[in-house]
Amino acid sequence: MELTDIFSYVFGAIRLRKLRAALTILGIVIGIAAIVALLSFGQGFQNAITMQLQRGLATDTLIVTPRGSGGISSAEPSDFYLLVNDTELIENNVPEVKNVVAIIQKTGYIRAGNTSQMVTIVGVNFTEYMEIYNTFSAEMGEIPLNPSNDTILLGARVADPWENGTWICDLNDTIELLWTTRNGYLPVNVSYTFRVAGILEEIGGFGFGGPSDGSVYIPISTAMNLFGEKCNQIIVQLKDSDEKTINDASEKIRELFSDQVSVISSTALLSTLETVFSTVKMFLAGIASISLLVAGIGIMNTMIVSVMERTREIGILKALGAKNRTIMLIFLGEALLIGLIGSILGIGSGILMAEIFSRLGFTGFGGRPGGITASTTSVELIPVLTPTMLVGALAFGLFVSVLFGLYPAWKAAKLEPVEALRYE
Repeated sequence: MELTDIFSYVFGAIRLRKLRAALTILGIVIGIAAIVALLSFGQGFQNAITMQLQRGLATDTLIVTPRGSGGISSAEPSDFYLLVNDTELIENNVPEVKNVVAIIQKTGYIRAGNTSQMVTIVGVNFTEYMEIYNTFSAEMGEIPLNPSNDTILLGARVADPWENGTWICDLNDTIELLWTTRNGYLPVNVSYTFRVAGILEEIGGFGFGGPSDGSVYIPISTAMNLFGEKCNQIIVQLKDSDEKTINDASEKIRELFSDQVSVISSTALLSTLETVFSTVKMFLAGIASISLLVAGIGIMNTMIVSVMERTREIGILKALGAKNRTIMLIFLGEALLIGLIGSILGIGSGILMAEIFSRLGFTGFGGRPGGITASTTSVELIPVLTPTMLVGALAFGLFVSVLFGLYPAWKAAKLEPVEALRYE
C-alpha cells in the first residue's frame, strides 16, 4: 500500500467516526492552548519586568550595601555600616571606578495641603546621581546643581499619586516631610519643611539603587544633618561594563571593607532574574503539559477502542496482503493526524486567548488596590509569541499523539489474520 493510500485510508477512518475524533482532538486543543497561552504570558511577564528593571539600573554600576543589611544582601547579620565618606575610600583605592555616590534612605510621609502619603526619602548628591543615571531628570522645574538645604525633588508618582494629571502641589510650593525617630526609648515624630524645585520624569521601573517614581530626593548634606552620616548603600559607576572590570572592582571593594559589604552588579542581578523567569516558564509549561498528557491518554483509549471495532477490517487487510508495518502506519497515521489538527487548533486558540487577555488590559503585580501609595508600580503584560514557542508546541503535540498511539498501533499490527477474520 502506497503512502498516499495510507493517508487516504486514515482520512476516511477519521471521517467515519467524526464525533469520537472531535472529542479526542478537543483534548489536544485544550492542552496546546494552555501551553501557548501560559508561555506567552510568562515571556511577556519576563520582558515587562526586565524592561522595568533596566530603566532603574545601569549596566556599568555596582550596588554596595552592608553585609546582612536586610536589603539586597541575604548574608549573616552584621553590625557593620557604611558612611557617606566611604565614597572617597572607594574612589581612591579602586582604579576601575568612574564615579561614586552615597545614598541615605528613610521611610516617611509627605504632606501637601490635605494630601498625605508614604514615600521613600532619598538623600543623594544630585550632580553625581545625574551622571550615573540618565533617568534622573526633571519633567517640570529643574534639578539644581547647588541645591539649598530645603530643596526637594518629587518622583512622578509622588507628585501625581492619582495618575490623572492632578499634582499635589506646584513648583516652589512648600511641603512637609515627616518621619519617626527615637528620643531615648520613646518614638518621636519629626517634620521638616522643603521647597519643591522640580518634578522628575516618569521612569516606570523598580528602584534598585536607581531613581524611582515613588521617592522624593533631598540633598545629601541635608540628609546627613537630619538622619546622620550612615548611608544605606553606595552606588559605584565603573569605567565600562566589561565582566572582568565588574569582577575586579567587586573583589577590591570587598577587600577594602574586610568582606563586610555585599557588592551586587546590575548585570548579575538581571542575569539571575532571567534564570528565575526561565525556571518559572518551564514550571508553567509543565503544568499545562499535564492536560496534554491527559489528552494523550484519551488518544490511546480511542485508538484501542478503534482497534477492537476494526478487528475484522484489519484481518481483511492482512488477508489482502497488507504487512504489519502497513497496519501500524495506518493507526499511527490516525494518531498523527489527530495530533496535527489538535495542535494547530490549539496554537490558534492559545494565540486568541493571549490576545483577549491582552485587550482586556491584564496587568501584573504592583497595582493600586486602594489608598495612595506612590511606591507601587503596575506592570502591563503583553503576551510574547515567538516562532520557537509555536514550533515547540506543535512538535510536542505531535510527539504526545504519536507516543500514545504507538501501543494501539502495535497491537493492531500483531493481530493474526485468521483470528481477526473470525472476530465478531
